[in-house]
This record gives sequence, structure tokens and C-alpha cells, in this order.
Amino acid sequence: MPTNPRLLGRRDYTKLGLAVAAGAALATMPGIRPARAASDMDALIAAAKKEGKLNVITLPRDWANYGALMDGFTAKYGIAIDDANPDGSSAQELQAVRSLKGQDRAPDALDIGPSFASIGVKQNLFTPYKVATWATIPDGMKEADGLWVADYFGVVSIATNTTVVKNAPRTWADLKKPEYKGMVALNGSPLGAGAAFAAVFAASLGNGGSYDDIEPGVAYFGELAKVGNMNPAAATGPALLVSGQAPIVINWDYLSLGYRDMAKGKADITVVVPEGSTPYGSFYCQAIPADAAHPNAAKLWQEYLYSDEGQLLFLAGYAHPARYADLASRNLISADLASKLPPAAPYANVKFATQEQVAKAQKSLAELWPKMVKI
Repeated sequence: MPTNPRLLGRRDYTKLGLAVAAGAALATMPGIRPARAASDMDALIAAAKKEGKLNVITLPRDWANYGALMDGFTAKYGIAIDDANPDGSSAQELQAVRSLKGQDRAPDALDIGPSFASIGVKQNLFTPYKVATWATIPDGMKEADGLWVADYFGVVSIATNTTVVKNAPRTWADLKKPEYKGMVALNGSPLGAGAAFAAVFAASLGNGGSYDDIEPGVAYFGELAKVGNMNPAAATGPALLVSGQAPIVINWDYLSLGYRDMAKGKADITVVVPEGSTPYGSFYCQAIPADAAHPNAAKLWQEYLYSDEGQLLFLAGYAHPARYADLASRNLISADLASKLPPAAPYANVKFATQEQVAKAQKSLAELWPKMVKI
């Protein structure tokens, strides 16, 4: 029996959440994973080093611990990383794949929301690749042929700068109070940014909607804009939150918690998963463009992200790695790291929307957001 109740809870949550997402049990028995032959890895490393460069895109260093991941990859393999447009959106990533096709600066690796991953598959923008740890990634978090694969996931949260706002909101209803006029911001436009799209889906779940109906979430933000509480700034990093220019930001929990840590000594940040509502969770996906400028470096980057080392670095940045259950089953999560993670209780009812539900919601959002929110 584990002695750390927080660790036990997260294990239970993961088993629950991933089982729902996958629709089937996850095989995590140590020793059954198909290890990639050393010679294959040696050849991949040599080919990647010969390319000598990796082009990534829209990876803020403070997002899911990507700063440490990029530094770790470069230190391990000596391959320089060019991170273009760090504060961009998933939609801009796909556009870069299309517009930079055939150029040396074309993206080699993407980190995009699942709705945009589906678009990329339909438009034949990706090439398949399966990492060595493929079998330990839940079925619901990967495209069967390897065209995309989830690397981490989180839930929507409310982050409040309590140095500026003394009474932090804790529910969706709270955010409509007059005391929060002009204070509530999103991580970009929900029409292009996965985090903002998730905020609308989460608001729908908290206001009578469902995974099949995002309209109540759009209506909610329409009301928030009408009463003047929406701040039109795109809070794509910690600056606006920490400075107090946008003192309340709806964002992924791992970003909010990371910003809380970064703000120490400058501002006090409170992070809550909206209370009284089913949490909305989702993942981000890695995909390799079909016309990647450095395809072997891209494959090696994926091998690093899905290795034990890479997955634990995601967790250190408060993002739940796709292989969390496998890491936990082999006791690779240290007690020190586990003690820094948030309580598991708000996550108990998390499940992921299906690709069909996400696509339906994306279509509805595109039609309704300009009419109902007008921001």
C-alpha cells in the first residue's frame, strides 16, 4: 500500500482517465515494451547529428517545461534547436508547414491540439513515425499509423494574481461578478489556440453543455464580454498575469502552476480548477511534417520526448506525460517530484473528448464565436 496518498490518487486518476480515453486497458508490464534495437538508435542518432539542426515552432520555454526539454536534447545530442514563433498557435503551426514547404527553415516537429492534428491528417501534412516506447502510450492518445501521438495533457484552470485581485474567483459563475470587470483573459483566440478552445469547452461543461455541445460555452463568454469582464489581450505567457494587466487568466493547469512558481517574489498567483463543474482535459500532439527539413532530427526529438527522461521533464513542468501510468508502475516518479504535484481530487472525473466531438465543436465555435462574443 503506498504511503503517499497524493501519489496514489494520481495513479488512480490516470488509470481512470486513460482508460476512458483509450477505451481499453493499457498494458504497462515492465519488460514487454518493444525496445528499439541499439543499432537502429545509433543509426538514427548519427543521421540526426549529420543534419545538425532541429526546427521546432511555437514552443514557449515556459510551456510544459519545454525550455528544459530543448536544453536537454541539445546537451545530449549536440543538435541545435531553432524555435520559431514561440508564442504562436496551433493554426499557425499548420500554416507554417504549408507555406515553408521545401525550405530549410520548414518545421521539423509540431506540438498541436488534437483538433488541429486531425486537420493535418486530412490534409496529408504529416509523415508517420512510432517511437520506441509506442506500446506504453494509451491507444486513445495516438493515431494508429503514427501520424500523431499525444505527449502530455492537462485540465483547464483559473489563475488569479491575488496581489491585484484579493478575492480570487473559484467558479464559472464567479467570473461574471462586477468586481472582475476587464480582468478575464484567454490564452489567445479560441479559433486558433488550443488552450483557448479548451477554455470554451470547459465553460460549456460548467454551464449546461456537454462534449457534444459547445454552444453554452460560447454563450457564456458572450455574457462575459457583454458585462465587460473579458480582457481582449492574448495571455500567451506569464507577463500579463504576473504584471496584473490581465490578472485573471483561463488556461491549462500546467501553465498556470508554472507561472505561479515563476511569479514568486513578484506576485502571488492562485490556481484552481473551476469548482462545481466537470473539469475539461485534453492533450497536445507531436507530429512530424511530411516535408520536414530535418526528418531524422525530428524522429530523434520524438524519441527524446517519449523517453523516461523526457516524460519526467514534462511532469516536472506540471504537465501529465502520456506515459504517466508506465512511469508510475515502474516507480520512476520520485517522492520529491510527486509532492510538488497538485491534489488529485479535481481530476477524478476528467475524460477526453473524441476526435469527432472536437471536430464538431470546432465547427460550431467557428460559426458562433464571431456572432456571440465579438472579441
